[in-house]
Order: sequence, then C-alpha cells, then structure tokens
Amino acid sequence: MQILVDIRLLGKGGVSGIEEYTRNLLQQILTIDRSNDYILFYNGLRKQLLDINVAPRLRSGIKVIDWHLPNKVLDFSTRFFRFPAIDNFIKTDLVFSPHFNILSVRKAPRVITFHDLSFLHHPSFFSWKQKFWHWLQNIKKQAREAEKIIAVSEFTKNDLVNLLGISPEKISVVYSGISEEFGKIAASSTSDLAYRQAGASEVGARNDHKPYILYLGTLEPRKNVPAIIRAFNILKNKAAFRDWQLVIAGRPGWLFEDILREISASPHKGDIVLKGAVSPEERVSLYNLAKVFVYPSFFEGFGFPPLEAQACGCPVVVSDRTSLPEIVGDSALLVNPWKVEDLANAVEEAALNNQLRGKLIKAGQENVKRFTWKKTAEETLEVFNNIK
Repeated sequence: MQILVDIRLLGKGGVSGIEEYTRNLLQQILTIDRSNDYILFYNGLRKQLLDINVAPRLRSGIKVIDWHLPNKVLDFSTRFFRFPAIDNFIKTDLVFSPHFNILSVRKAPRVITFHDLSFLHHPSFFSWKQKFWHWLQNIKKQAREAEKIIAVSEFTKNDLVNLLGISPEKISVVYSGISEEFGKIAASSTSDLAYRQAGASEVGARNDHKPYILYLGTLEPRKNVPAIIRAFNILKNKAAFRDWQLVIAGRPGWLFEDILREISASPHKGDIVLKGAVSPEERVSLYNLAKVFVYPSFFEGFGFPPLEAQACGCPVVVSDRTSLPEIVGDSALLVNPWKVEDLANAVEEAALNNQLRGKLIKAGQENVKRFTWKKTAEETLEVFNNIK
C-alpha cells in the first residue's frame, strides 16, 4: 500500500504537542513498517528543512513531495473550490493527516488524527487569526468525510461524538507516546547540566541548587499559568517555602503579556524564573531537578508535559479537567484549576509530604509505561491496515 502523509505543519519548526506527535509517530512508523511505501507531503513556500530522521527508508519506499505553493493559498483553494484533490495528482492508496489541516481527497480513504477541540469549547483562548484558521479548516466537514478518525484520548473521542456528531465506530483511540529521552538521570549530571545551562542566579548553583516548582508548556491562556503564580505567592508566605523558586519554561503564546503582568505584580517576583523556550536536553534537566511539576491547564486533548515529568521522577499536580484525569489516573494529584488555594495546598503536599512524594514518583514512573511511540505507531498502522 502507498500511504501519503500530510506533514505540512512541520514546516514552521514548532515544538507543540501536535508537532511532536507528528515527528515521533512518523519516525517510528518509518522504522517498523516494511510493508507499505510512504509519500511525505511537505508543501510550502517558506519552510524549515525537514528534521525527521528518515534515513532508514531513504534507500527505498519513501518520497518527499513539495509543490512549493503557499499553504494559505492551498487552504483557500481547498476550502472554497475543493481543488486540488491531492490523489488526482499523487497516486496513493491512503491519505493520513496527523492533524486536521484541510486537504481535498477525491477517492483515496483519509485518516485524520484529532488532538482536541478546545477551540470549540473556549474560543476566548484563541486570537482572531487562530479563530479564522479554525474556521477555514471546516472541521466538521473534514471529520465527516474522513474514512477513519484517530483520537488521542477517550475524552477527545467523546468530544468528536458530542460536538461534531461523529459515529463512535468511526473513531479509534490511540494514545500518544513519550520520548525515550525523558527519564531519571544521575544527580551529579543534573546539577552540572543545570549549572551550565541556567547559572547560579536561576536554577541554582552547582551541587546546591534551590528547590523549585516547575511549569513547562506554551505560555497561553488555556494553560492557566497566572494561577500557578498566585499559588506560588501563597506558598512563599510559609516558612518552608522561603527559599523556593518557581521556574516557568516554554515558548510565549497568545496573551503572553498577561503572564508578564502577573509576574510583575508578585511580591516574590525575584524568585520567579522565566526561561522561555528550552531545548529537549534542558527539558530533561529541568524535570529532573524540579521538586514538583504543576500543570493546572483548563483544557488538554492529551497532555505531554505531566507524563514527561513523571518519566523523570518528578511528582505531578494537574488539573482535574478534560483528558488529564484519564492520562494520569491516580498517579498524580488532581485539583480544580479555578481554585488557587487548592492548587497551593496540593503543591505543598507533593513538595513536603515525603511519604506522598515517594508514592507519586513510583506511581508516575509506572504510569508512563503505558505510553510509548512504538505502541502508538503499531496501533496507528493497525488502523491503516484495517481500511478496506
């Protein structure tokens, strides 16, 4: 079978969960699948070099196709004229979209992965440009015309059924994976790495870093970062947290200025470290050195960071909303994201209650065993191969 994979979303070189899903899943599929041939549709006028390691398949069975068209033009043409139908120009037996980028297909069956429908639940979390893009994608029509849909959680599957009217039989739940780079590393290694990357004024001096609470993710409204800062303010008034820091890492998103204002207003802003975007190596170090990872997001279709933190042996506090209870189960502390005092209390327990910390660390490392990219690839291939 010849399978076309739409990987246009990788052209911007982003590091969000959807890009990570596409990179890791595709790399695993190309590694384990020796039965099918692949065409990677990497169209765009201006884009980064393709950064997926496809070397194992470059010798045969894989092609990269670029029409060198602006994707905005392609989106408009597809939305309003249903042209071009990609399988009229590229011979393929199946089209796979790791995200719902609009694409016209005439005869070949199409499989689409849906990560979440947050834009339908909370339009206020998105800029007008993002809202326009979501409208342009014609989500309901794409979902209804797809042969099969992959949902990254039972929560997302239920959303597809309840909000878009999709038949449950059409949807397969395939959990995403966690990269092998996330794991517990030697204490001496983390101390040296933190010193080199952050410096004593941020994450602490060599072998004597200050304890800190960590948030890592995009800095945007739905991640609820201001609540973390307010909870930190509560904790800093307690003697046990006098020397603690709050480390906030991740790329700035829409309304990032609101987070900056919250930091500026904090009486403990001197102990709040804003690191910005971090490399994969830095992420592993930050998780390993953190005392508690906190993620009170209002909405998640899956949720990579809590699992990454668990893989690194860090106790986790997360929101009790959307997909997160499904993904972490009883391996983390769950809180109402609207209640800042509850969030502060949960962080305090995870930080200072040694018996609970040990339980959360052990349960977290057991929990992450459920999520591997190899398993994700195998179950995705099963969806492909079951299409008649």
